[in-house]
Amino acid sequence: MSFLIFKSKPKTPHDLVRNVKEAINKLDGLERKKFSPLGEASEDISKNLATMKTILYGDGENDPVPETVAQLAQEVYNNDILQLLVLNIWRFEFEAKKDVSQIFNNLLRRQIGSLTPTVDYLRSRGEILFALLKGYENPEIALNCGMILRECLRHESLTKIILNSSEFYNFFEYVEMSTFDIASDAFATFKEILTRHKSLVAEFLDANYDTFFRSYTKLLNSNNYVTKRQSLKLLGEILLDRCNFNVMTKYIASAENLKLMMNLLRDKSRNIQFEAFHVFKIFVANPNKNKPVLDILNKNRDKLIQFLENFRNDRHGIEIITIVNSRIGLTEACERLRAHFPHSVLELLDNKPTINQAFIGQHFQ
Repeated sequence: MSFLIFKSKPKTPHDLVRNVKEAINKLDGLERKKFSPLGEASEDISKNLATMKTILYGDGENDPVPETVAQLAQEVYNNDILQLLVLNIWRFEFEAKKDVSQIFNNLLRRQIGSLTPTVDYLRSRGEILFALLKGYENPEIALNCGMILRECLRHESLTKIILNSSEFYNFFEYVEMSTFDIASDAFATFKEILTRHKSLVAEFLDANYDTFFRSYTKLLNSNNYVTKRQSLKLLGEILLDRCNFNVMTKYIASAENLKLMMNLLRDKSRNIQFEAFHVFKIFVANPNKNKPVLDILNKNRDKLIQFLENFRNDRHGIEIITIVNSRIGLTEACERLRAHFPHSVLELLDNKPTINQAFIGQHFQ
C-alpha cells in the first residue's frame, strides 16, 4: 500500500508580507493578554518573520535565492511593511524583535549595482527613522531600534535627515538614561552620527554651534561618570578631526570652555582627568590665544604646574611638556618640569612630536 506524503507549499513573498500585515492589524490597538486571541496573532507574526529572514539570509545549507529576495523586498516596499514593523515591534515576541532588526538591516545593505533601494525608500519616509529614534524611550525595544539606527547611519543621506531634525537633540536625554545598556547603546549611536560622515557633521556643527554645544556642555557636567567620560573622549575626537577645524578654533577661543576643562582636570576620577587633559592641551597648543584665554592660563600658572608635576611619571606629563614649551610663555616653568625626566625621554620630546601635536602644529604654526 502506498501513501502519498503531502508537503505544504512554501509561502511566497507575497503570502508572507500579507500574513504579517494581517496579523499586525489584529494586534493594532489591542492589549496583549495571555491566552487571548492575540497570542495566535503574535505567533503568526513570529513564524512569518522567521521565514522572511530565512529567505534573506539562507537556511545554513542553502544560500538566498536572488529572485526570491528581490520579490520579498518589493513586497515589503509596496506594502510599507518596514514602517509597520517599526511601529509595532514593541508588541512582538522576543525572537521576532530580533528578526525585525536582521530583516531591516539586510534590506538596508541590499544593492542593485550602485543603487540602494531600501535607502531610497527610507529617504522619503523620515518618520520611520524618527520612530526608530523614539524606540530608545521603550526599554523593550531600545536595543533593537539602536541596532537598526546604526545601520541606517552608514548612509549619509539618512544621517542627514536625523542630524538636521529637532529629534536629533533627543540623544542628549537618551545618553543620560538610568538603564546602563540603553544609555550605552544610545551613546554608540550618538557617536556614530557625529563621526562617520565628517563633512556633513562639520557643516552641521558650523551651522548649529551654539545650540549643539549648549546641550553638549550639560553632558560634560553630567553626574553620571560613564556619560561624562564618554562625552569628553568624543569631544576630543570631534575637535581634533581635520574637517572640524573651524569648530575647534571656535571652541578653544572660549574662556568658559577652558574653565570647564580645567575644572575637569581636578575631577576625582583619573580617567576623567585623562580625557579632559586631551582637550585642555588643544587650548594650550594654540599660539593665537585671545586675551581672556591667555589671562586664565597665566593666572593659573602655578596651579597648572603643580598639577602637571603630579603627572610627571606618566604620558600625560610628557605630552603636555611637548606642546606647552615656548607656547604660552611658561618656558621657565616647563624647564622645571623637564628636570623630572631622564635624558632619553627629553630627546624623544624634542625630536618626535606626538601625532596630536603634529596635527595641531600644522594648523597653529
